[in-house]
Amino acid sequence: MKRRGLHELYAEDPVKADESVFGRTTNGVTRRGFLSGLKSMSLLLGAEIVYGQFMPAGLIPAAFAQSDSPFVIEGKDGLVILNDRPVNAETPAHLLDDDVTPASRFFVRNNGIVPQSPDANSWTLTIEGESAKQSRTFSLNELKQQFKHYTYQLTLECGGNGRAEFSPAATGNQWTTGAVGCPSWTGVRLKDVLDAVGIKDDAVYIGYYGDDQHLSRTPGKAAISRGVPVDKAMEDESLIAWAMNGKPLPLMNGFPLRLVFGGWPASTSGKWLKKIVVRNQVHDGAKMLGKAYRMPCKPIAPGADVADENMCIIEAMPVKSLITYPQSGIQHKLAQALEVRGHAWCGETPVEKVYTSIDFGQTWQLATLTRPVNRHAWQHFSTKMTFQREGYYEIWAKAEDQNGRTQPMVLPGWNPKGYLNNACHRIAVSVVV
Repeated sequence: MKRRGLHELYAEDPVKADESVFGRTTNGVTRRGFLSGLKSMSLLLGAEIVYGQFMPAGLIPAAFAQSDSPFVIEGKDGLVILNDRPVNAETPAHLLDDDVTPASRFFVRNNGIVPQSPDANSWTLTIEGESAKQSRTFSLNELKQQFKHYTYQLTLECGGNGRAEFSPAATGNQWTTGAVGCPSWTGVRLKDVLDAVGIKDDAVYIGYYGDDQHLSRTPGKAAISRGVPVDKAMEDESLIAWAMNGKPLPLMNGFPLRLVFGGWPASTSGKWLKKIVVRNQVHDGAKMLGKAYRMPCKPIAPGADVADENMCIIEAMPVKSLITYPQSGIQHKLAQALEVRGHAWCGETPVEKVYTSIDFGQTWQLATLTRPVNRHAWQHFSTKMTFQREGYYEIWAKAEDQNGRTQPMVLPGWNPKGYLNNACHRIAVSVVV
């Protein structure tokens, strides 16, 4: 008989998985059966699930939901590989505890074949397009010499971060929580370069082309070519960057030159940047059409088909938070207060509040929250938690932005590609005497 993993079962049907794995359900069985399922879970966890009566059906306990298996990529530390063609790897939440994400722990997201040994000394960037007043090519050195340098800490997150939680399962890399980071980026403002070239009044979008090769190795076929509206391109924080945390970009993150658009899907921030086109229409490059990086324009039922013309381009990312300390699965002494900390971010507005819960969202306590160091930088939250008795707990975090929008408790609306999962992050803690 084929052996099946916990995540595979829950991806197919989380409620049936509850029944088959733990004997737990909230529909169609007696309360005794429900409590029996909680007891089975508790035996596997090694502790009573405190507040277990509030635990949503179809939810894998956080103690089982995280994976710590490391994968080594040159220049990276502790990342978990999701795919090797192309290479994609995420960072376990507890390794993202730094206020400024180290280059070694910034996630890797590729669509094609990474350029081999790019030469910064001979690198050039061309600006052209039907809405550019002229075509100009700059060497990397000319960009550095002709334009003022700026440094911003900017949050980049893959649009599919959290895809692994969707049910029915969505296609694509099964990111959990680690396709996000907030390093410091140094470069020149994109708007300064566009102003130097000149853009026409009919300009509505910019698109990029990188030096990465399509997986098919077909000459001239782009692996990815996305972009942003001109208004986003002209923001002060939109950069053509050559450095991360004061050092040259890692190869896997775009060396020697890339775009950085904080707060929008990281796919808009093209790596190994060779060309920017100024368009008089929405850019139609690779992965700009169909269902790529698009959401249903209207809510749909889970698993429903959606016509391409009813899909809308993802722009600003939703409000979100991540617990980075302690690591999920720790044991903690009952008599001691537990320090909890992490980060919160939002696509276009600052985060206003962060709450934490230990009773599956029945009650929430307000955490201390810092202000962003600059626009599009993530913010840091911290709190101390106490526990009433020994047993298994889950700590949940929920952020709220300045417009009052908050993270959903478990999952937002389903979509075919599994984008924009901003469900509350949760970790497991076993409290012992």
